[in-house]
Amino acid sequence: MIKRTLYFNNPAYLSKKDEQLVINRPEVKEMSENTVDFDPNQKYKARGNENTIPIEDIGILILDDHQITLSHGLLAALLNNNCAVVTCNSKHLPTGLFLPLESHQEQSERFQAQIEASEPLKKQLWQQTITAKIMNQAMVLAKRQKENDNLKRWAKKVRSGDPDNLEGRAAAYYWKNLFPTALEFIRDRYGQPPNNLLNYGYAILRATVARQLVASGLLPTLGIHHHNKYNAYCLADDIMEPYRPFVDDLIATFIEDGEDFTELTPSIKKQLLTIPAIDISINGERSPLMVGLQRTTASLAKCYAGEAKKIIYPVFGNSP
Repeated sequence: MIKRTLYFNNPAYLSKKDEQLVINRPEVKEMSENTVDFDPNQKYKARGNENTIPIEDIGILILDDHQITLSHGLLAALLNNNCAVVTCNSKHLPTGLFLPLESHQEQSERFQAQIEASEPLKKQLWQQTITAKIMNQAMVLAKRQKENDNLKRWAKKVRSGDPDNLEGRAAAYYWKNLFPTALEFIRDRYGQPPNNLLNYGYAILRATVARQLVASGLLPTLGIHHHNKYNAYCLADDIMEPYRPFVDDLIATFIEDGEDFTELTPSIKKQLLTIPAIDISINGERSPLMVGLQRTTASLAKCYAGEAKKIIYPVFGNSP
């Protein structure tokens, strides 16, 4: 079952009762539109002046107001159910991530296999990762009838460890051609819009990836390529690479539809919160992104254990 993403951006007191997330607001007693659930088919259960949601249904909880209070019992229950809890800063951008310390029965064994992974293996895994990323970027451009032969060619030429930095070459070409020329877009974390939308979308994706890595008994800190000593989620940053184009496509669609992308409006945030539920194709089957990530991280664990040689990554659109 796909887990739900909840987003709160008003003062609230969140607690636990009977394995339910209990929502109380200081002024508004009923569920407001500022609490976003990415699954519109799910309904909140009202009980008197409280709103409740089964904790086992929650995959990601995003807190975007400094006057939100959580009980320790709730936080422990969320982590016990492998929920990723994301906190946002004063600019409403994700800044912190809470994950469970233990969530897989073979965790110690899998940690050891991950730690002992050889450099040749990690380079081969990175080659697969970059090949998948560039090919997905090519298909995002193809969807918009834009030239993508260079990307397809580079994807096939990626070598073990990507010593030729084809990832960087592909990125420069991709960002130059993805958005309308009039935007003169430059991908920069602190750059002009729609960089703000990309940052937010990637933060949601990163939290989703980290959650699935932990669920597969892996350390999100130990990457196959990223290794910044200040980064606690190097492996999440590695594995999310082929998934980034799905976020890019969503934001490119906003722009093409004429939405105001200069600000992270509630409407755009609500749409970005659907990222874990985006429909993707993985290993020849359609599934929500969050479910597909389970297959990706499980396959990575098998690669570390010597039980498989390839990571299962999604393909965008009709990518071969």
